[in-house]
Amino acid sequence: MRNVLEIDQVSKEFGGKTVVDKVSFSVTKGEIMGLVGPNGAGKSTIIRTILGIIYPDSGEITFNFNGNGAIPRSRIGYLPEERGFYKNVNVMHILLYLASLKKYPKEKAIPRIYEYFEKFGLQGKEKAKIEQFSKGMAQKVQFVASVLHEPDLLILDEPFSGLDPVSQDIFKQEIRSLSENGMSILLSAHQMNMVEALCDRIFLIHKGKKVLYGGMDEIKESFAEFKCVVNGDNQNLNFALLPMVEKTDIRHNQTVIYFRKNVKPEEFLKKLPEGINIKELHMDRISLHDIFVSIVKGDYENE
Repeated sequence: MRNVLEIDQVSKEFGGKTVVDKVSFSVTKGEIMGLVGPNGAGKSTIIRTILGIIYPDSGEITFNFNGNGAIPRSRIGYLPEERGFYKNVNVMHILLYLASLKKYPKEKAIPRIYEYFEKFGLQGKEKAKIEQFSKGMAQKVQFVASVLHEPDLLILDEPFSGLDPVSQDIFKQEIRSLSENGMSILLSAHQMNMVEALCDRIFLIHKGKKVLYGGMDEIKESFAEFKCVVNGDNQNLNFALLPMVEKTDIRHNQTVIYFRKNVKPEEFLKKLPEGINIKELHMDRISLHDIFVSIVKGDYENE
């Protein structure tokens, strides 16, 4: 699979402080790449260097669908974290204007706008003004603006912000559909459950440096130990006394048991204590959310 975007040893300083430190990753055709990390990790700086808003101090950014070396702005879609539309102009005019800036034909843009408005539950709102929209509705219009011109590379910065669960699912389905149809997507979001559900690979950055980079399954197999969730009244049992248990988290009638490194689930099942109350039990690797929290808290070690 060919790379659409390549970031090679990119660094950036502000006021003598390095905010991005020799970062390298790529985005392939049709891939959803997650760019994740805590606030201040350097994600926005990376996105701005890709878009040419700022320039890196060192390193290279290469787009492999444009041979002249310039940033192919008409072939990139961008949903910024900070939303911004003219509040007193109807959305059809705004979207057609933005499409024209991308050199996208009006006769193709209009039916796509109606199609997306129907898909996003905005039928009949084409001539409304943004100031008449809720935050979630305005977010949907902003998303339409980012994909209207059928870009090769789509950069989404916090696309789920301000959306209710139903709208989040609609966005998730649309992002997956765009990827399946060949669009390359760089997704930056704080909702780790969405990142885990959508992304083929992730690049996790912390304090300007790479922490994790690779396929979701690969990362979870390499860096995430198993956990067991037991629903039932077991507050009288101390699972932490078992040698294969790293820690436990007890909340009312649910116990989450985190395993030590390289412990196999079947080993734990053989050692279940007598008297355990099981109404429901399931076991899987710890989530991307758990990995993220461990990194931010400084508990994580990449061995």
